[in-house]
Amino acid sequence: MKTIAISGSPRENVGKRDAKELRYEGKVPAVLYGGKEQVHFAAVIADLRDAIYTPEANFVEIEINGTKTKAIIKDLQFHPLTDVLLHVDFLQLFDDKQILMEIPVKLTGTSPGVKMGGKLVQKLRKLRVKAFPKDMPQTVEVSIAKMEVGNLFRVRDLEKGNYIVTNTGEDTIVSVGMSRALKQAEQEANKK
Repeated sequence: MKTIAISGSPRENVGKRDAKELRYEGKVPAVLYGGKEQVHFAAVIADLRDAIYTPEANFVEIEINGTKTKAIIKDLQFHPLTDVLLHVDFLQLFDDKQILMEIPVKLTGTSPGVKMGGKLVQKLRKLRVKAFPKDMPQTVEVSIAKMEVGNLFRVRDLEKGNYIVTNTGEDTIVSVGMSRALKQAEQEANKK
């Protein structure tokens, strides 16, 4: 999986006033947990943009005082009116512990049903995936190459990998429905 590097500086004081000063300087207060103890640090907002504002799932490598730690973004807090990033929570990764992440769905192939005039409807754009960090996929691929009009592709239809998809098996990922033009053409054909 793709890894984005971020550098942070440790925070001496933890509180509202300190957090406000950090944000004024263009930094974001953050916390790294999951290890032996929580690490409070500050990161530059510009460094976090590549990790936050992307449709992809990524690991983050955080460097604080020369110590590098692999992590994932677990929670983000934004200002309700201005959408300014207020706080970031990171979860430290360990090779022997499974993690749960939202992984994007990537559709591959061309559907014959869509070529005939059907309408492709993607209901799930991300899936909850549980795996060890080394087995975590960048994307979950779904082939639509054999989908005709009226076909569904559910979570239970996914190929098995080194990871577990925790969404309900009945959840529909993608379907090919009938478009209005195709419905009208079919109704006119039935009238004759």
